[in-house]
Amino acid sequence: MSDELNTSEIATALLTSIGALLRRVRQARVEGELTMPERAALSQMDRTGPTTSSALARQEQITAQAMGATLGGLQARGLVERSADPRDGRRVLLALTDTGRQALADKRGARTEQVARALADSFTPQELEQLAAAAPLLDRLAQRI
Repeated sequence: MSDELNTSEIATALLTSIGALLRRVRQARVEGELTMPERAALSQMDRTGPTTSSALARQEQITAQAMGATLGGLQARGLVERSADPRDGRRVLLALTDTGRQALADKRGARTEQVARALADSFTPQELEQLAAAAPLLDRLAQRI
């Protein structure tokens, strides 16, 4: 690379490495773990509050039928609950239950522990400092896209 930083090369390197990290973390299974569609639905409800099945399907870019099946499984396990929309009784809202919120927290905790173990086992203190310094920059980058 020349004296000037090549933003295209940096972007390619970041997308490649972050993509690989996310794939590896998602592939590692934890006993009783949520599936990716389940986690995505619960995460979205956690961020935005009660919502409809169709709104979740649009957000996750999947069919209404696929989201309905995912939500049906979550409801059967007591992770989400359905209720009538107070503003429009014809609509059904879905919301996280306390059990659903705990399942999501457990999932996040398991992933965090998995990454923390890899960091502790494989990185020097200097590398850990570099990663710590990069984290807020990556967050800022995510906000700009």
